[in-house]
Amino acid sequence: MAHLALSTARRWARMPLALRIAVVYLAARLVTTGFLIAAASLSTSSSRFGADAGLTDFVVGWDAQWYWLVAESGYPAVLPLTESGDVAENPWAFMPVFAYAAKAIGFVLGSWGAGALVLSSVAGYLACLALHRLLRDRIGVSAAMWAVVFFAAGPLAAMFQVGYAETLFLLLLFLALDATTRRRYAWLYLLVPVMGFTRPGILAFALYLGLHGILRGVRRRDDPLTAREITHIIALGALATATGFAWQVIAGIVTGDPGAYLATELAWRRHWVAGGVEAFVPFEGWVQASQFWFGFWALPTWAAPVALVLLVVAAGAALLSLPQVRALGPDLRLWSASYLLYLLAVFFPQSSTFRLLLPLSPVWGAVAVPRSRPWRVGVLALCLLGQWLWIYPMYALGNTFWQVP
Repeated sequence: MAHLALSTARRWARMPLALRIAVVYLAARLVTTGFLIAAASLSTSSSRFGADAGLTDFVVGWDAQWYWLVAESGYPAVLPLTESGDVAENPWAFMPVFAYAAKAIGFVLGSWGAGALVLSSVAGYLACLALHRLLRDRIGVSAAMWAVVFFAAGPLAAMFQVGYAETLFLLLLFLALDATTRRRYAWLYLLVPVMGFTRPGILAFALYLGLHGILRGVRRRDDPLTAREITHIIALGALATATGFAWQVIAGIVTGDPGAYLATELAWRRHWVAGGVEAFVPFEGWVQASQFWFGFWALPTWAAPVALVLLVVAAGAALLSLPQVRALGPDLRLWSASYLLYLLAVFFPQSSTFRLLLPLSPVWGAVAVPRSRPWRVGVLALCLLGQWLWIYPMYALGNTFWQVP
């Protein structure tokens, strides 16, 4: 038995890396498919998907419907309004790259849903390859492979198999982070605009580029910083910033309303805030949400800001001091800090919070650093448990405000 196990391990080690990751990824997709089939069988008439739900319904459900609407009808020139006169939910909240790429693939396969499924799944596999490349020089090949396992089978693994832009964005993000850390800045002139029109988050990358440039300036004696590289970093920071605001400008030009995009985003927040939301104020969302959730859980609302501050301090302390996180290197920690600050500035925490944390996926590398096999197997078991605990309410139930992925 020991000889068989050793022989199997050797054959596995001799397999090309791309094939090993493909095996891991396909195994993870089979498990997720099983969970989704189970969720479909448990769906009832009270669910968003009905008693006869199927996998196809899940692929094009929830936000995927908005991407489909963008692909089929484009963006409205006139913003829809609610009965109270506020801007209603509309397609301007959803970037165009995923929607139209899925449409192009779906033209060949016969439907937008088929195109979205293939795009998400293929982008997910390529993201696994990119994540391994991003991590392996920092934490080693074995730990990087375990990080890929956790990423592919993580609690949000259903995103690899539905019509959301997440996996495509993650692929572009991992490639952009890898290009930055390897000083191959020229690639970013292509990656940054595509990222920026795939899903929100490019402003966090702009902040990261600024911090990356400062770090390189501080360390220029040990890591020489050339004038050419300085030019690239400044130009790319400007490009990322301009791209981050470009969609707001485009929405304003098409609709004739300069605040069209922000008003559209706030349309979703109004469902959560008593009395509505007058305008976007940076960092206000987390304060409002913390008070909402503390009230919902029958906790004293005065404790909400305290809990929020403690959460921010804990995240900062983890990025600065935990040895497993420090093993990822300064660039990936700077990206994590940049993205967390971005979420703190613009996001209203609700049921989609875990999905919006997916750009922090390089931190799976920190989870994979401990070499204890029981630890890694235990983390994988928790990932699978988390997967079901996320899929069941979002797809089998899907009938209340906290069950929106």
